[in-house]
Amino acid sequence: MREAVISFPMFGENFSLNPPASIHIFGGFEIYYYGIIIALGLLLAVFYASRVCTRFGMTMDAVYDYLIWAVIAAVVGARLYYCLIYTDASGVRSYLRDPASILRIRDGGLAIYGGVIGAALALLLRARARKESVWKPLDIMALGLLIGQSVGRWGNFFNREAYGYETDIFCRMGLTLYGSTVYVHPTFLYESLWNALGFVLLHFHSKKYRRYQGQYFLLYLIWYGFGRMLIEGLRSDSLWLVPGSLRISQLLAALTFVLAGVLYLINRSRLELHMPLIAGKLDSDDTDGIIMESAPSDASPEAPEDSAPAGDAVEESEEAGGDAVAPPEAGEAPHGDGGEA
Repeated sequence: MREAVISFPMFGENFSLNPPASIHIFGGFEIYYYGIIIALGLLLAVFYASRVCTRFGMTMDAVYDYLIWAVIAAVVGARLYYCLIYTDASGVRSYLRDPASILRIRDGGLAIYGGVIGAALALLLRARARKESVWKPLDIMALGLLIGQSVGRWGNFFNREAYGYETDIFCRMGLTLYGSTVYVHPTFLYESLWNALGFVLLHFHSKKYRRYQGQYFLLYLIWYGFGRMLIEGLRSDSLWLVPGSLRISQLLAALTFVLAGVLYLINRSRLELHMPLIAGKLDSDDTDGIIMESAPSDASPEAPEDSAPAGDAVEESEEAGGDAVAPPEAGEAPHGDGGEA
């Protein structure tokens, strides 16, 4: 199908594209655009992390440290997930019959949920080794994932894959091969746009309304889980848990959507009641630029009206020969505990 001509009737009957699936360099070495686009998505995610890491209470050195482990684990997890679940046309799990084929990653076969699981586990183990909270890197990873997934889905466009069932919807995509055209749901496009919208919304939300560590990892699971749950039902190339009846990615999407939603609502309720969270509490490193909802501080009671002014008290003390205490400078306030974020 990689040789098929792509068309979108909504742009006109004569609109068509036929991009190559790969390029050749160094005298014939083949590089697929899928890999190039995935790498581009990763670079954009890293660039974004470099711009917001201080707002999430992290240094760029720490981000790079976590990133190295997360990327390796994501590739391994995405490959293993695909190979363990994949069944061929006859219902045989071919990768399990030939385990050596799992290493032939250039033949294709990655699954995003395996990548997310692998990266999350790597961050957890690395955070334990660094004796840090895992919620900070998970928050940054969540926003970076939305960037990477939004861009990376266009690799499916070059490969002519991850499309849906036949349809006559207005935004249908045509695939023409050997003079025959079929019109299908461009599910790769649906997911790319869904992830891009999610990134924009969560980015601006995080600039003002971040209230605890792990909040945006949960919101990512809610947003992506809901969208993937719906879009996966339109795809014609799903990985099946039970062939013909239960899609594994749709099931995982539904579970993550529900579980993350429940945890998010629990945390929201606990914040209002000032109870411990199922996540991490904001600290002094990651509150820059965030609108905080503070409880009233324990300010000292106002002085009675007949109290002597501070300046008079100092003068009286000096006349009496006592040690005077200098009044605070203008604009200086007593230090106290801030309210809960």
